[in-house]
Amino acid sequence: MRFAHIVLDGADEPQLVLIDEDRAAVVSTLFTGAPSTLQALIEGGDDLLDRVREHSPRATWHPFAGAEFASAISGNPVTIAIGLNYAAHSSELGLKADAAPTVFTLWPGSLSGHRHTTTWPRSLSQSVDYEAELGVIVGPAARDVPLEDALDHVWGYTVVNDITARDIQFSEAQWSRCKSFDGFTPTGPFVVTADEIPDPQDLHIWAIVDGQTVQDASTGQMIHPVAKLVSYLSRSATLLPGTLISTGSPGGAGYSRDPQIFLRDRSTVTVGIDGIGELTTFCRITD
Repeated sequence: MRFAHIVLDGADEPQLVLIDEDRAAVVSTLFTGAPSTLQALIEGGDDLLDRVREHSPRATWHPFAGAEFASAISGNPVTIAIGLNYAAHSSELGLKADAAPTVFTLWPGSLSGHRHTTTWPRSLSQSVDYEAELGVIVGPAARDVPLEDALDHVWGYTVVNDITARDIQFSEAQWSRCKSFDGFTPTGPFVVTADEIPDPQDLHIWAIVDGQTVQDASTGQMIHPVAKLVSYLSRSATLLPGTLISTGSPGGAGYSRDPQIFLRDRSTVTVGIDGIGELTTFCRITD
């Protein structure tokens, strides 16, 4: 199943919708007590998802072309980011990929949605980069999960653009701030349930900046695959339902290209993963 948060005609706030090709159904109208946010749906477990699936054939559908998207993820417990998880990306940045995953968190205000405009001041950074990433959403709480059971704790997948201020990244020891400006973590447009993705390590991932393809890879190139990340993170702390794990970016970052490609005022960047979606962000730089 495929979900999104969008503002339909006549609505004031984003609503959780079920997506079927070019139409959407408001989940909260399917039955009494149906959830109005993705987080509530995830927290409701398999039983609630099964009820949504059961009632979906009787849904009232609406076209959503031109609708405003909100972040596919909101109100989640935490967003965990993984750095240097593709050999090509760590090499191009001149950084060594450790035997254990590089882990940091992203601040809640960085989350934004498909076709939103992300704005930052020129005085703060002139080296803002894109990073296409697979987002993994935890379903059942995960604590000390064996590797072979890790994917059972994945509720679904989304697309993430891990926008990064490279000059700040290389001037600070910790990476949360350089990746957590307001709007620096676009997600979506859709969240796809795990049953729709047979193998998260067999997905085409790519990025286009101002019409130029700049990243083109496979999630099979991850150093630490999804199952290992979930198992590893669950050893030290419980991964709560709705936790978003952004799993790292393949090679092709703008910082390492010759000439370098950074996001400019009025740049458009689209990152995508086949079978999940295409996520577009518009950029504005203020003086």
